[in-house]
Parts: sequence; structure tokens; C-alpha cells
Amino acid sequence: MHKTNQPDPVRLEIFKNLYQFIAEQMGIVLQNTAASVNIKERLDFSCAIFDATGLLVANAPHIPVHLGSMSESVRSLINDKGNSLKPGNVYLSNNPYNGGTHLPDVTAITPVFGVANNPIFYVASRGHQADIGGITPGSMPPNSKTIEEEGILFDNFLLVESGNFREQAVREVLADHVYPARNPDQNIADFKAAIAANNRGVQELLKMVEQYSLEVVQNYMQFVQDNAEDAVRKAIDVLTDGAFSYEMDSGAKIQVEVSINKENRSAKIDFTGTSKQLNSNFNAPKAVTQAAVLYVFRTLVKDNIPLNAGCLNPLEIIIPEGCMLNPIHPAAVVAGNVETSQTIVDALYGALGVMSGSQGTMNNFTFGNENYQYYETICGGSGAGEDFDGTDAVQTHMTNSRLTDPEVLESRYPVLLENFSLRLGSGGKGKHSGGNGVIRRIQFLENMTANILCSHRLISPFGLNNGEAGKVGRNLVIRKNGSEEELDSTATVEMKPGDIFVIETPGGGGFG
Repeated sequence: MHKTNQPDPVRLEIFKNLYQFIAEQMGIVLQNTAASVNIKERLDFSCAIFDATGLLVANAPHIPVHLGSMSESVRSLINDKGNSLKPGNVYLSNNPYNGGTHLPDVTAITPVFGVANNPIFYVASRGHQADIGGITPGSMPPNSKTIEEEGILFDNFLLVESGNFREQAVREVLADHVYPARNPDQNIADFKAAIAANNRGVQELLKMVEQYSLEVVQNYMQFVQDNAEDAVRKAIDVLTDGAFSYEMDSGAKIQVEVSINKENRSAKIDFTGTSKQLNSNFNAPKAVTQAAVLYVFRTLVKDNIPLNAGCLNPLEIIIPEGCMLNPIHPAAVVAGNVETSQTIVDALYGALGVMSGSQGTMNNFTFGNENYQYYETICGGSGAGEDFDGTDAVQTHMTNSRLTDPEVLESRYPVLLENFSLRLGSGGKGKHSGGNGVIRRIQFLENMTANILCSHRLISPFGLNNGEAGKVGRNLVIRKNGSEEELDSTATVEMKPGDIFVIETPGGGGFG
């Protein structure tokens, strides 16, 4: 595509906002039409729009770990099905080896056709399914060893053909597995919500083309990406080289070196030296690693820009194949997306000297039986920086989901929320102190399997410039008879009526 010389600054601002607005509209439709608590209440979903080559143009400010990786999914669809894409088709993908994050995050991708026979844009919606099969209810198994144990894998599956929803075919895939999906009706409802969200995106983009012409809309898609690239280069100007090594509770470590090239205003981010692919599920798909890098550099930008493909242009990312940040099939990855992504972000901030370690975990808590499946992530303390304190009780970095309201939780599931409070004194002290974690106690009223999948129960979130480290988190079960069982970072426990699950989340590190 030839570029018109320079964008008009006023129009650039308008288009930047229009693209983002379309993604936000998609999100509203998805939230309003979904059935599951995950999407409706916790807002664990993301919507975005892409150009004709599958590059991210704009997204709503949803979940960072989804957004930096979705483009890989769209591009894999183009490479895989390029010539067979037709109007009225929608595809489903959650393959962690070509852009997916982990199996519960399922993406619906809709190509947008204008008058021509080739797609002019793509829209996509990614939502976290409450259950997609696998060895534990909620599909976040703490101890999976292979992708097979984590649930059903969709690889550019044809979900809608010429406007017809292929319900029978989807049900067959959800059922045809060693560990099938536990609640296919809910999956189907959420997939339909994603289709509806995408349809809204398609309508809005076509409206925009009608109003401004295809050429202008496409030119400005390019300009918006160029603008983001420029903003990231500006942010790189003030950075200096650095390296950091961050160990995880399992002993695996993430090693990163950042080299800044002042002349061409670019950065090289090299993960050589990181642990090899693990036998656990803490492997992070390459798209997740890329999303974490993208997130960090986007947060360093002062201007208001939509996160998009342009942000990546100044960055050279080196991730050796077969290491835990670029695993090979059939590696298990369910924790890579939620836990390892957080470690990558903290390690990068550590290397750049920008911010102390945050809680560094999403504290993934799932419970369920045949009738109920529930998933939540729990907030904690964020790290301090040179001119700011950490924040108490926030979802840090790669997660941006809400916690289900107590009323909704207790009315939909046989549990009681006994306590949800600040964990005072858990943030690291310093000239600027880290934020505090929280205490969450849930009492069970029925027999259920509960799973915790988390980090920083052994290794403290680091302080910088002599700031104190944050306190590690802890997990325990208090049985009805009063006896206590301490749990590791990953554990599966059978809960009986009257038993209480207690999660104390880590605090952030102090600075200075």
C-alpha cells in the first residue's frame, strides 16, 4: 500500500479514537450477550481490530496478555486459510502454538469483506471460558504436564459458515476428547456472544469505509501504527541498557538483557539464558512473551496511543526456541499465560530499573464439580518506582479483570465469602513503599474440587535501589474441625462443606 505523505494531525486523532471506539463497542456487545460470570462479571475478554495483513490496529483497554498476542492468531488464520476465507465465515482458535495464550482463552475471528473478494480488515474477540475440558473443572489445572490435559484445542476451526452457526460440529469437538468440556451449553452461548461482538465490529468498520472511503480508512490504519511506533521510539530515547534474572518458586528462571541502540532508537530484548521448556505448565507461548514485552514498552509511552503492531517495530525480541518462553508442542502452558507473563514483565521493569516487583501472580483460583465451574484471579500489591508508591489490592500488569461481586458469587455458587480485606504490612518498605496484598477467605457449602495456581509463595517480589522486598503470599485450607493445611504455589484440594480456603496475596517491592 503506498503511503500518502503525512497524516493530518486532527484526522489522526479522530481515527485513533474511532478505531478504539469500535473495539470498545464490540466489548460492550460481548459483555451484554455473554452467559458466563467470567465474561459478564469479571470482564475477562478482549476485542480488537486488525488490518488486511492481520496486524493489530487498535483495541479496547481490555486484558494486556490477550491484546499483544491476538495478532499472531489472526495472522495464523491468514496463513492457514488465506484463499478459502469467505464473507459470513467466522473462525475459532485457542492454539497456544500459533498465537493463543492458553486453552480457556478462545478467540473468534471474523474477516471483513468490502466490495472485493479479499478481506479488507479482521475483527476478533477473545474470551476466557469457564471450562474448556481438561483434567480439572475450570480448565486451569495446577499440575498438567501436556496440552492434552488442559482441554480442547481449536485451530482455525470454522465456527460459522456463510452465516450459519455450526453448532453440531462445535459440540462434537467439545465432546470428542479424553477430558471433554463440562458445560458445552455455556461455551456455545459465549461463542455466540463473541460472534455478535465481531458482527458489531464489522458493521462499524464498513460504516466507516462508507463515510471516509476504503483508501482513507486503510491509510489511517497505517498512520495510527506509524504514530505508535514513533511514540515507542521516543520512550526508548530515555532508557539505558540493563539485565535482570528473576527466579520463580519452581526454581525456573527468566533471564533478560535489554540493549538500547541510541542511533536508530530501537531496543533489543534478549531472553537467552532463560530456563529450558519445563515439565510443568509454566511455559509461556511465544505470543504471550511478546505480549508482555509489548505491554512494558507501551506503559513507558507518555502519549495516549492505542496499543498496536507499530509498537513492536522498534523492538527486536530474541526468545530461543524450546525455552520456557517459546515452548514446543505438546508443552503444557496454562500457567504461562497467567503467571510466567507476570514474571517476564517484572524482570523487564527490573532490567530497566523502572519499577520494583509487583505481586507477580494472578492467584488463579478455580473450584467446581459437575454442576459448577468457577474461576477468579485475585489482586495484590504493585511495585513502587522512583517517584511513586505501589498500590494496594490491584490486578497487576498482565491481568485487568474484575473480581466477581460477592452477591453474584454467593447467589450463583454454593460458597460464602467470609473475608476479603487488605493484608496490612505486606508491601515492601522504602523511600517509596510497595502496595499491600489482600486476604481472601471462601467457605464451601458443598463438596468441590478447588485449585490454586500462583507464584511468589517462596520467592519475594523484589525491591529496587535498596527498597525492601514485598511479602510472599500463602495458601491454606482450614478444615471444618479447625485443622490447617499449608499449600504450595500449585495445589488441588478436595473441599467439604464447612471447609475454608484462604489465599493471602503478595505485596509489591519498595523502591529506594
